[in-house]
Amino acid sequence: MSDQNVPRRSFLKLAALGAASAVFSKESYGLEAPLTLARAGGSNSKAKEVGVKLGVASYSLRNFPRAKAIEMTKALGTPYINLKSVHLPYESSPAEIAAARRELEAAGLQIVGGGTITFEKDTDDDVQRYFDYAKAAGMPVMVSTCNPAFLPRVEKFAKRYDIKVALHNHGPEDTNFPSPYDVLKAVKGMDARMGLCMDIGHTVRTGTDPVRAAADAGPRLLDMHAKDLRDLKVKESQCIVGEGQMPIAALFRQLQKMRYLGYVNLEYEIDADDPLPGMKQSMAHMRGVLVGLAVRS
Repeated sequence: MSDQNVPRRSFLKLAALGAASAVFSKESYGLEAPLTLARAGGSNSKAKEVGVKLGVASYSLRNFPRAKAIEMTKALGTPYINLKSVHLPYESSPAEIAAARRELEAAGLQIVGGGTITFEKDTDDDVQRYFDYAKAAGMPVMVSTCNPAFLPRVEKFAKRYDIKVALHNHGPEDTNFPSPYDVLKAVKGMDARMGLCMDIGHTVRTGTDPVRAAADAGPRLLDMHAKDLRDLKVKESQCIVGEGQMPIAALFRQLQKMRYLGYVNLEYEIDADDPLPGMKQSMAHMRGVLVGLAVRS
């Protein structure tokens, strides 16, 4: 699987380097960035159909303190961030969480979720403490994992707190949710707030087509972690997005088709001590793909 099903890959790379840098300059940076990108490729009337909201999973910046992670996220030209606990510890007091929110908001960033959060015990106290944390942080989505037997209790709190729970698939090594279909099976019949965070890197390692999985998930697809692999079976082959075999263009086209309302958060797990150059190239490629799709629409 690759982007070869979209003609003129060279055009997309040029778009990634040229159009994306122009569209996502400091002057155009802001909450309307995805719509601005869509307008670069066509009429304003198509903006909502073409836009895919690109964000950052802060796990990518796990080796840096929160202040530096904020600075680096801003450098990537997106306001959207999914916070890992390394940047907002679960043990934080309400005052500390409130201060962190102010820090992020002052920088122009929007918390679009948190996690991955692991529910370790099937007790009200253990599950509720994470929902209290997410509510205080203003997280609309909790990217989570747990023993599937815990899900009825998690669902109860999802409804009580009106917070979405996006279960994260972690590939062949995951005993709970290897593929997106394991998540979909587990949440079938549950409240609409129970759904999937599809990690496309882990998905392809199970032999699952992420494009088909996104279509089959439909409204259960609540969040997405984006990465690329040179070898779709090998976890250690992760690379800059656009340099591997991930079908990014086909996936984005599917998200547009289904009017996906969530976020596509870059989770760049390599180059942990110096991730920004690779992350910038990854974001530029994804933006270039979106520009190319907009031009062709």
